[in-house]
Amino acid sequence: MDIQYQILRQIEKYQTIIIHRHQRPDPDAVGSQLGLKNGLQAAFPEKNIYAVGKEITGLAWVGSMDIIPDSTYENALVIVIDTANVARIDDDRFKNGDKLIKIDHHPNDEPYGDLMWVEPGRSSCSEMVTFFLDDNIPLLLTDEAARNLYIGIVGDTGRFMYASTPETFIAVSKLYHFSIDYERVNREMSSISLVQARFSGKVYDEMKVEDHVGWITLTKAEIEAGHLGNEGTNFVVGMFGSIKEVLVWANFIENDDGSYRVRLRSKGPNVNEIAKLHNGGGHDMASGAKAKDQTEIDQIIKELKESANIFSTSLEKNSKVNSDFKS
Repeated sequence: MDIQYQILRQIEKYQTIIIHRHQRPDPDAVGSQLGLKNGLQAAFPEKNIYAVGKEITGLAWVGSMDIIPDSTYENALVIVIDTANVARIDDDRFKNGDKLIKIDHHPNDEPYGDLMWVEPGRSSCSEMVTFFLDDNIPLLLTDEAARNLYIGIVGDTGRFMYASTPETFIAVSKLYHFSIDYERVNREMSSISLVQARFSGKVYDEMKVEDHVGWITLTKAEIEAGHLGNEGTNFVVGMFGSIKEVLVWANFIENDDGSYRVRLRSKGPNVNEIAKLHNGGGHDMASGAKAKDQTEIDQIIKELKESANIFSTSLEKNSKVNSDFKS
């Protein structure tokens, strides 16, 4: 039986549906979560449908989360979206529902839930939800759902610079039939505050680039001095992407306990395999990890350099083969 059909049958069965996503959410996590909520509300106005999780200042413009008591989970269907493993689910009350569904586009390294719909080949969970709402009667895409899903797709594809497939653009073409202020969304997605703009100078001045690898380490004191806040460093991860000499890059962000949150990005080499070695994971080109100290940071940088070297050497060999073939 088709997994989307099975999920729809469960949605029809339950009066209360609670949608969770991962901690420290990105636009796809919030966009797919709210887009699914919007679509289900339109199809089933008589049901109680909630989206829960910590409010994130930088994504407040997308939409807000619902605050619900513990009792709401009694006899409820819980859907966890865009979250590869249980440890990253925001709000551990997800365990208190009657049935659990996992919807995700990361590699399924940690299966969980009563039903799982996992497609690692998709650009985003927002892409998955777009087709789910559009292809399955009586589900509905609406203006509000389309806006949120568009935000998620744009966010996880880096404005269509990576992870996009023909299906991604088919999904976006469906969303373009709805009333969305695309220009406003795109401006919001690319905007940074004046504080962040000034901090960018520090990042460009202090970033390291060696052997096709770029990285920067930001201490808690530097983040506080820059008045960036807990999530204010998110914009830094994209700054290496426009540098021609950089194939892979990493941001090391110090936590309160002295450990580091690690963001890994790539133009080709697989960073997910490296992330897995350091209590993390994600996508081949975009992953997160953890480093307990400077020694582990140095190890991650070493592994990134090795990966970049293998990738660049392979590119050079292929280029030479193609050149020899043409001549």
